[in-house]
Amino acid sequence: MIYPEAFSVFLVSLLVGSSKAFFDIGLSTKCVTIPKDLGLCNDIGYSEMRLPNLMGHTSLAEVVPKSEEWKSLIQTGCHPYARTFLCSLFAPVCMDTFILPCRSMCVAVRDSCAPVLSCHGHSWPEILDCDRFPAGEDMCLATLSKEYIYMYRDLPKPTCQSCPTIEDSVQTKTALEAFCENDFALKVKLSKRKTPSETHQYEIDGQVDFISQGDLLPYDTRNMISQWMLINEKCAEKMIRNPRSLLFIITGSVHHGKVTITKIFHWQKRDSNLTLAVRKWRYHKC
Repeated sequence: MIYPEAFSVFLVSLLVGSSKAFFDIGLSTKCVTIPKDLGLCNDIGYSEMRLPNLMGHTSLAEVVPKSEEWKSLIQTGCHPYARTFLCSLFAPVCMDTFILPCRSMCVAVRDSCAPVLSCHGHSWPEILDCDRFPAGEDMCLATLSKEYIYMYRDLPKPTCQSCPTIEDSVQTKTALEAFCENDFALKVKLSKRKTPSETHQYEIDGQVDFISQGDLLPYDTRNMISQWMLINEKCAEKMIRNPRSLLFIITGSVHHGKVTITKIFHWQKRDSNLTLAVRKWRYHKC
């Protein structure tokens, strides 16, 4: 499930706090247990953290709500080490000294996640300026292994883009042309539900079915669509206009590992044209 409205709130609070300087690592600190409500950093690989932390927070009452503001960005999957990077600052491991993230880790996370912020009209926050982190790799938290980087690189990733026209009716010929012109076509059911905090969450109901697969990976496609909606929240809002589950056919391209959605067809119950297009596609020659 994804929370685009919460992501917008996060962006505002991020910029408000961006001028705050890093905590002075020479000051006295104490070790505390990472609480369960610090969801961002639960199951991170260690159970105790230092306070004040590297963001200058002096109490868990301050750390917990501030860390929550970042969870929506993590949900976008903008980088596999974004959570580790942020937790090294919000909940630094309790050792004899602070272990800062390496500059290379910051750069890797920034280069992948800054475009997500840019999609919403904001820049990478000053408080996370990568020049503030150590350049050497000996006494800092290093980045991904080469093997992990290779695996991550193979996963097609959604991009920030303008929303394609959402078509409520389409001719069979037009749909078949869209299937031919694009790398993939998916059938997916989406829904919108209101949370107790009066924001909306967007969900994929059931399976994502392939009409044509292209370079998409079956085990990651559901996650990729969720990430695309969170990054492109305005498009998700246009697509899912009421609480009922809506069925869509989505076509798109994959170029250099980047996914771009090109066509969105709203498949309504009595839409015989789309039904016919999907049936014909098995035998259609482009």
